[in-house]
Parts: sequence; C-alpha cells; structure tokens
Amino acid sequence: MNGEYSIAAHWPHGFDEADLRDWAAGLRSRFHAPEVSLGLVFMSPKFFPHAAEVLEILRLHARIPLLAGCSSSGLVANAVEFESGGGLVLALHSLPGAKLKGVRITQETVAAASGENFWPAETGVARKNVDGWLAFIDPFHLETESWLRSWNKSYPALPVYGGRAGGVFPEPLTQVYLDGEVFEDGGVAIAVGGDVALAGVISQGCTPIGEAWTLTRVEQNLIRHIGNRPAYTVLSETVQKLSPEDQLKAKNNLFIGLVVNEYLEDFHRGDFLVRNLIGGDPNSGVLAVGALPRMGQTIQFQRRDAVAADQDMNELLARTKTSLAGTTVYGGCLFCCNGRGKKLFGRSSHDAALVQKHFDLPGLSGFFCNGEIGPVGEKNFLHSHTAALVLFVKK
Repeated sequence: MNGEYSIAAHWPHGFDEADLRDWAAGLRSRFHAPEVSLGLVFMSPKFFPHAAEVLEILRLHARIPLLAGCSSSGLVANAVEFESGGGLVLALHSLPGAKLKGVRITQETVAAASGENFWPAETGVARKNVDGWLAFIDPFHLETESWLRSWNKSYPALPVYGGRAGGVFPEPLTQVYLDGEVFEDGGVAIAVGGDVALAGVISQGCTPIGEAWTLTRVEQNLIRHIGNRPAYTVLSETVQKLSPEDQLKAKNNLFIGLVVNEYLEDFHRGDFLVRNLIGGDPNSGVLAVGALPRMGQTIQFQRRDAVAADQDMNELLARTKTSLAGTTVYGGCLFCCNGRGKKLFGRSSHDAALVQKHFDLPGLSGFFCNGEIGPVGEKNFLHSHTAALVLFVKK
C-alpha cells in the first residue's frame, strides 16, 4: 500500500470560507501525488445552506477534477468514525490510468428504465468501458431497489458500492453532490474503468447457524416448507440445537440468509443475502421473510449481534486481503449502516479501525448510511446493518 495515492481528513467546524479554503489547500499540499483523479466528500446537514459554496471551495483549492459524495450525520475519516460530531470529510485519490465519469440518476429515469441497453444509452457509459460503480443515493426520492434491478440488467456482474444519504429527520431532506452541483433528490454514480477496478467487502453482520437447507414450498414472501418439512419447525429445531449461550444470543436476533449463486460447491460467509425474518406461525409452520425467495433456493439461518458482526467483518477483510496479495490498493471508502457504530458495538470506530487494521489505508473516507449498496455474488443489492467497503485497486 503506497501512501502517495490517497489522503483523507475531517473538518470538525462549521462553514467559514477563508478557513475552509486554507484547509483544502493544506490537504492538497500534503498529498504527494502529482494530480488528483477523484475527490469524495461527505458533509453533515448543518452545511446544507452552504453546500454549493463548500463544493466550489474544495474543487478549486484542493484541485479536484471530479468530486462526488452526499450528506450524512455520521462520517468516517481514516480509522475514526464521527457518529454525531458534524463537520465534513474530504478524501483525495490519485488513480493512475483510471477512466472516471460522473452521472446523474433521477426517479424519472428509473421509472422509464426498460431493457438491458437503457442505462448504457442514458449514461453514455458502455459496459466494456467500466469495471464498477460508486453510488450516492437520496433515500426519499429514488426507489433504490427498482434502480438496482434495472442497473443489474444493464451492467451485469459489475459491482456497485455506496449508500443512501443521511439528512434532517423527520423532514425528508438529504443532499447528493456531483462536482459543484447539489441535488436534493435522485442520486449520482461514478463509473470506474481504465486501469483501475473495484474490490470490496460486504459484511452483513451475521454468523450462520445450523446447516444449509433447500426451500421446497414458497409463496411470495412466505416460506412454507424447508426440506419438505414445515419451515417454522426447521427454524425451531435449529435454535434448540444451539448451546444455551448461543440460544440467548439468538433471541430477537434471527435472520435468514438466501444463497444468490447456487452453482457454488460450498457456501460460506459472503455467499448469502441476509434478510429479515418478519415472523413465524407455529400452527401453520409458515415463516414470513423480508424478501421474495424462490423454490429450490438454498438458505441458512443467521444470527446478528456485536460478536457475530465483528467475526463476520474480520473474516471477510482477511479473505479479501489475501485475495489482493501483490495487488496495488490505491485507497478506499467505507459505508456503514446507522445501526452499527456505538449502537451495535458499544464503542466508536469499530468498522473503520478494523478496516485499517487489515489494510492501513491512508485515505479512507465514508459515511453512515440509511441503507448500504453492494454486491452479493454477481448482483447488487440494498442492504441494512451492513458495512460495505470498496477498494480502488490496480487492474
């Protein structure tokens, strides 16, 4: 890992044009790369009235040709998570040989999307010219899952990493940023191609329990039979086989993992799309889940808590680091669920510190999301309670 490729810093104060100008220029002067390829910025809602001015200051004085990001109350800079401290985070990335393009997404274009060629024509980015995407989405005015379904058809097997912005609640107001423009609806996406690709980790905070099963009777989001037996019975027996300590941990923390790629010989962490167990009926044997599973799909029940989340992320980070041995990693960005941080782990900076323990990224930035975006298998999904890490790597 070469520290010359990225740098990130946290500005803890409010809007002050002169001080921000000096801060941005100072950050750029400490950045040893000859030029910046991409800037990522995440701002707390107190900057809403001045967001456009801030973007112009950063672009000009940090000399950023392409700048993107969004608003959030929780920010990430290097190994530290600022869950409610405000301010803003700016990261500068030098990505040698990268071909980058920023595009705007609106609900109107999502509603009009049809066919696999729609988004390449709409964005002007051909499939062959992109290796992956970053995305920052307003959660109130864009149907994220509808967008991802159409996007997956247009850009099959290409990863999308990102998250949904945070803002002022209960008022439905967030911001997304592209260069000098501020949008209060829709989203922005950055195409990454050329000599740079994206790698990453999608840690859904769960540990598998019991064995893997096949769904044998399904109706919409209702699972009636698992392995030709009542679904509720299979879940109940799975929990009963746990140790008393693990049974306690599983109480109110049970989820279901749906295998996305059935062609794998074995199923491990990261192969499951984790979704909510909404409820179960011991009389009918039915389980209701927050997804639309299919007949014949492989599932495994999951437990989510602080210990499971720590184990899951540690293992996935270690696996990814091993897979990237010998590869140049230029930098990264971390997207954390609002339900993680102190709420889950009882202490600050768990996820950011763990990323730095494994990768020691000098320019790690990110934010706390209202839904995280990332791939499981070859499709991209909207997640919850997830930490999504994207790494810029030499192709």
